[in-house]
Formats: sequence, structure tokens, C-alpha cells
Amino acid sequence: MDEQTVENNAENASGDQASLVLGQVSAGAHRLTVRAAKQDDPGSPVVVLLPAMGVPARYYRPFVADLHAQGLAVVTFDVRGQGESKPSAARGVRFGYQSMIDDVDGVLDLVDAAFPPAPRFLLGHSLGGQIALLYAARRPDRVQGVALVASGSVWFGSFPGMYKFRTLFGTQLVAAASALLGYWPGHRFGFGGRQATDLMHDWARQARTGRYRLNGSTTDYEAALREVRQPLLTVSIAGDRLAPKSLVDHLAAKAGRAKRTDKHYTRAASGAKNLGHFNWVRNGGELSRWVRDWIAAVDSSVQA
Repeated sequence: MDEQTVENNAENASGDQASLVLGQVSAGAHRLTVRAAKQDDPGSPVVVLLPAMGVPARYYRPFVADLHAQGLAVVTFDVRGQGESKPSAARGVRFGYQSMIDDVDGVLDLVDAAFPPAPRFLLGHSLGGQIALLYAARRPDRVQGVALVASGSVWFGSFPGMYKFRTLFGTQLVAAASALLGYWPGHRFGFGGRQATDLMHDWARQARTGRYRLNGSTTDYEAALREVRQPLLTVSIAGDRLAPKSLVDHLAAKAGRAKRTDKHYTRAASGAKNLGHFNWVRNGGELSRWVRDWIAAVDSSVQA
């Protein structure tokens, strides 16, 4: 599925559960609007959903509805440069992985105010999963668990076969083009949306080295990840060429001390003819039940 198809599906997505605005996260010139689909019970677990690169939050409305139907409160927002967040990525607009990690702090401040008694979980898709896990490594006190859906390391060595070399060449080409142009015009190339240069350099560095060494950050994330203890749910998706299971495993292995629940979402489980990196969002009923059951098991272990 290309970027234009994702954008069209986002426009056509129905079931807008996340209509309540919790507030805004501000950092310099950046403004992120945070929305929530609440449950009647203020103690219901809260899932904070972090989108994939270049994917607007509204694309996830069907999955938000699925999660909400499972009794979960769901918080959504557009990451920097995407959807309704301001400003859009452009020449001179600077942000990378570390800025996105910092933004999660602001989102959770709003969650704390709106849902003070509720356990909090991060659920990230693709790049959103990387940011969720890095956040949990840096702030282990703020979340009870992390779910990674179609989310893996982009290290070229974890790709199968010839995809290794295609990934290495492609990611470094994107980084070079971003440096030359002052931003990545992914909306013109059908990959990744408009993105800031620093973000694409962080992404390309991890693809090249397999390690998280972030622009503008002094945190040793590789060491922090080794100390992660929050439970992990990892879900690979049938037909996903962008995040096959080998990439999911490489990312999860960085948090090797965490208790991991590993699942594979098949066409049979979803009831869909085709899945892949994006289509699962529109066929996520069974996956939302997996998330609910995993959260319930985490809560039970904490209370035991």
C-alpha cells in the first residue's frame, strides 16, 4: 500500500471514536493536538497509540474503535510534522527521534490529568513502536507496558535476502536527499511523508548500524533498552515486507530482560484477504482482543 492509498483510507475512515480533545502539547513552535476515546469507567486501561512514519492519526480510527469496543480508553495524536500537528516538516524545521520521545512526556501529562487512576500502555505502529520502546527505556516509571505492532528495527542486516542491500542503499539515499533538500519530500516519492532531516538521519543511522544513537541526545539508549522491565507485546503481520518478523525480533531483543508476549497476525485470524504493513489497521478486531487480553494479564500480574 503506497502513501496516497494510506492518505485516502485515512480520509475515508469511519467510526471517529477519538473525538474528545484532551489538550495540546507544545514545544517551541510545535503544537500537537491530543484526542481521546474515553470509557465510562475512569480506571479503564489507557492505550496511547503512536502512528507510523507519515501516517496521520485519523487513519487508525477503525482500530481505535476496535480497541474501544474491548473496554480500553484510547489516546491518539499526530506526531510532529504529520496530520494536524504544526508546523509541517519543511526546510528549517528541525526535529528527530529525541523530540518525538520528549513529546510522549507531554502526552502522558495530559493522560495523567484526564485518567489519574488508570494504568497506561503505549502501542506503537512501525516507527511509532520504536519511539514507544525508546520512551519506555528512558522513562520506565510512566508506562506499565509497550505493544509493538508491525514495528521492528530497520537495521539492514535483519532483513532477509536481497532486501538487506536494498534497505541499506535506500535508507542512506533518503538521508542524503534529506540533507541536500533540507527535508524529506516523501509525499512526492510515496514513502514516509514529509519528514525533517534530523528524523531521517536518525532513521538511516539505525538502519546502517543497528544501534540507536540519536541526534541531539546524550542518552545511551542501547544501555537503557537493556534495562527495560515493562512487559512487551510484539505482533508481526502476515505479508508485511516493511517489518517482517526478523525485524520485530531484532528490536525486541534490545529489551531482552522484558517479559515478551509474541504473536503473529494472520489472514485467518483477521478475516481479511490481505494484510501487510498498513491493511491490518482496517482488520484489527482480533488483534484488539489480543491487546485487551495482554493488558489484563499485565494488570493481574501487577496486582498479584
